[in-house]
Amino acid sequence: MYVTCLDLEGVLVPEIWIAFAEKTGIKELRLTTRDISDYDVLMHKRLDILKEHKLGLSAIQDVIAQIDPMPGAKDFLDELRTRCQVIILSDTFTQFSLPLMKKLGMPLIFCNELIVDSDGMISGYKLRQQNGKYHAVCALQSIGFDTIAAGDSFNDLAMIKQSRKGFLFRAPEHIIAENPAIPAFSEYGDLLKAISETLAQA
Repeated sequence: MYVTCLDLEGVLVPEIWIAFAEKTGIKELRLTTRDISDYDVLMHKRLDILKEHKLGLSAIQDVIAQIDPMPGAKDFLDELRTRCQVIILSDTFTQFSLPLMKKLGMPLIFCNELIVDSDGMISGYKLRQQNGKYHAVCALQSIGFDTIAAGDSFNDLAMIKQSRKGFLFRAPEHIIAENPAIPAFSEYGDLLKAISETLAQA
């Protein structure tokens, strides 16, 4: 039995931090896990910028409320969920994800938690565990599931390589070039076909 594990941002919805950067005009917030492979380094950089500009959780949530899934994403996800179980494995946070999950039909998501002060400022974050996407895939495999994984960033590579079959989806050229053995797609129809072919071989 297969479970397909998908990244969220860049695969099903636009990058939250990029949208926030465009709203605020703070260019440094455009950096994502496509640019910086070390997630802790990236998040501490983001938190320092938020503190410097006195931007709290509500400012980010206001932007998230205006974000819609990428065109075709919900139809892709709906169809995929008729063919196998799907879990979204994301390094986003529960305080960000709920509005997006509602727009995607409430799929199961594993993500992280922000630490928010009483004044609404983000003081830190709590990971479920280090390298959580990889360990989630390993845990599924340990209870008898095969996994298929798809993502677009450095932090998706471990779960992609650990899975029975893995794909890059709308990944930047430098990640595709560094990982030539991983099939790469840019259209939902092509990704769905590749996943379906893997399922058919089970």
